[in-house]
Amino acid sequence: MRAWWPFVLHVELSVHGRPITAPRAGCSGVWFRHLMVQYFPWHGGKHYGPGSTRERHDDRGNPSSNSEESLKTLSKRYGINQKTVAKWKKRTSLVDLPTGPKDPHSTTLSLEEEAAIVAFRRHTLLPLDDCLYALQPTISHLTRSSLHRCLQRHGISRLPEVRGDKEPKKKFKSYPIAYFHIDIDEVQTAEGKLYLFVAIDRTSKFAFAELYTKAGKMNAAQFLRNLIAAVPYTIHTVLTDNGIQFTNRACDRNAFQHIFDWVCDDHSIEHRLTKVKHPWTNGQVERMNRTIKEATVKRFHYDDHAQLKKHLADFIDAYNFGRRLKTLKGLTPYEFISRRWTLEPDRFIIDPIHQMPGLNT
Repeated sequence: MRAWWPFVLHVELSVHGRPITAPRAGCSGVWFRHLMVQYFPWHGGKHYGPGSTRERHDDRGNPSSNSEESLKTLSKRYGINQKTVAKWKKRTSLVDLPTGPKDPHSTTLSLEEEAAIVAFRRHTLLPLDDCLYALQPTISHLTRSSLHRCLQRHGISRLPEVRGDKEPKKKFKSYPIAYFHIDIDEVQTAEGKLYLFVAIDRTSKFAFAELYTKAGKMNAAQFLRNLIAAVPYTIHTVLTDNGIQFTNRACDRNAFQHIFDWVCDDHSIEHRLTKVKHPWTNGQVERMNRTIKEATVKRFHYDDHAQLKKHLADFIDAYNFGRRLKTLKGLTPYEFISRRWTLEPDRFIIDPIHQMPGLNT
């Protein structure tokens, strides 16, 4: 019955005011054939009556547009949904509309594209999502499902297992944007030692780093001021370890307020400290320290501090504006911040578009 009930509905709405009762489920097709021959011999291009043609059906169009009965009445009569009645009343013809997307696009991969995907996977051994982010700029129609099917066809959908893999660590507790982890590390150039101050937003993964010749509390306070000026939104919390650069020692109870705490209070920032002998509490920024060192001092030789400072600034810009992160669902830190700007503009000081590096930077 479902195959022809819309047609019976149109008959009820259009045939010169003559009421016709729709057949019920289980009725034979004799009644329906009689109805087709008597009123609509042209339906579907089939010769139900003498001289019927598909052209006559197309010319007459959809007769239901002349109906004055309510959707509720028609839906009760035929036992169908009101939305379905409304859909057929809007049609100009009884011909079914084509199914599928209005603008179909193929995700089929060519032989050259499959070869490039397989070579990239075998050479890099990157996870599925990382392969997708890296290959999409080159293969624009590549989707996650088509990439997975391609890897399955070539038997490389699963990466080789590595012995001694540790259990997955627990995820950090989620916080609103502007919760920064701060830490200090040492780096070396031919000119001597430098101290790397690094801050990373727990939520947006926005990174900020500077180099200092000393790791004192005055430089730590200045680093925090520079971080506040560099971030387009209002920082509400910073997390540091218990080093003397960030807080007074437990034995210095009568000392003046630490300058780092003073800067935090001056900008209404909550200063949190990690638990003693629990360095993993600040693991995000420690991982960022390792990422920076692997991309700079562990890979290149620097004749002086200026070379390292310039390379560090370039790397941080590339990370914030160009590196797609799985934790951000394929977005860069800047793209994530821009989306938060549209959702929570009250947290922002300026529009983040002003921080986008230009052509001459």
